[in-house]
Amino acid sequence: MLVFNNRLKNKKARMIAFYLPQFHPIPENDAWWGKGFTEWTNVTKAKPLFDNHYQPHLPADLGYYDLRLTEARQAQADLAKSYGIEGFCYWHYWFGNGKRLLERPFQEVLKSGEPDLGFFLGWANQTWSGIWHGSPDRVLMEQTYPGEKDYEEHFYYLLNAFHDERYMTVGGKKIFLVYAPQLLPDSKAFTDQWRRLAEKEGLKGIHFIAHGVADYEKYGCDACVDNAPFIHMPQRRWQKKHPKFARVIDNIKYRRRISLERLPTIHSYAEFVDFIKHRKLRNNEYPIIIPNWDNTPRAGLNGFVLHGSTPELFKKMLKDAVNKIDAAQAEDPENKLIFIKAWNEWAESNHLEPDTKFGHAYLEVIKEVLQ
Repeated sequence: MLVFNNRLKNKKARMIAFYLPQFHPIPENDAWWGKGFTEWTNVTKAKPLFDNHYQPHLPADLGYYDLRLTEARQAQADLAKSYGIEGFCYWHYWFGNGKRLLERPFQEVLKSGEPDLGFFLGWANQTWSGIWHGSPDRVLMEQTYPGEKDYEEHFYYLLNAFHDERYMTVGGKKIFLVYAPQLLPDSKAFTDQWRRLAEKEGLKGIHFIAHGVADYEKYGCDACVDNAPFIHMPQRRWQKKHPKFARVIDNIKYRRRISLERLPTIHSYAEFVDFIKHRKLRNNEYPIIIPNWDNTPRAGLNGFVLHGSTPELFKKMLKDAVNKIDAAQAEDPENKLIFIKAWNEWAESNHLEPDTKFGHAYLEVIKEVLQ
């Protein structure tokens, strides 16, 4: 622990990337979307929907990997570590009564002891629906909360992970993120129960992070991180602040003879960077940075696009996040977490993994800023 603390003492930030495990086939996805469906299915069918719309995003170095393969997971970790990513936040799916999905990649990471990269878990406690495929009312897998017995079963299912030396901590407490704590019938009862179980099992405690809510204490959590801060941007603000970008949209409408109603929702990435810069961190809020966002591969014209992302603009966002967390947690270097959304959300065009257009450029930004 002394070595760990010394390593963190002068560190500007601890970079954490959200990690999506949906890059291997499972029987449920086969039944819902067709045999062999993975997130790559959406990625490869993507098309540009307006002029200069960057689609599709195609993987470079790592290719169209299958997360059932040890080699694929190792290559991801090697790449992340070489550019300063301290760990992955693996999305974890527990629907109640022991029902899990997409658990295989993380379970193999846990069982094998490889790769040697930090990690913690984020409970994606949401009902799965067909919303991104034109069927918003179609329930694929319902998230349920059967009560204390199920919370206990959930905790003990993860106990081996909590005991893993790679599992990341803040103040010695195991980090656990809850995607939507407001959806639990009583989130504080859940966090209180897990804290009691952690003490019983010899853990120092659990550092709960509320995702997507500001009033984290209300839900029994210790800190918070935003979900997608661009949704807070005033509608059409980019047209006022960035007239050049507004002209781009006007040209799209003129040449394609279409209205904005036949386009996805579009915001300027440059405007988003400026918007984030002027937002202050709340008490015990971790910054979130986003290399890109465009979920039209899933949602088509119902999608949301941050248009015009570049590594240079991403660098501005990262430097701002580092400065903010460094100031907010100056006395607590272990608490200087910055979340990256995401490592491999390819169907949201939201990835640090190299693509055929930018290569390692976004990763190089992280390495440069941290050094």
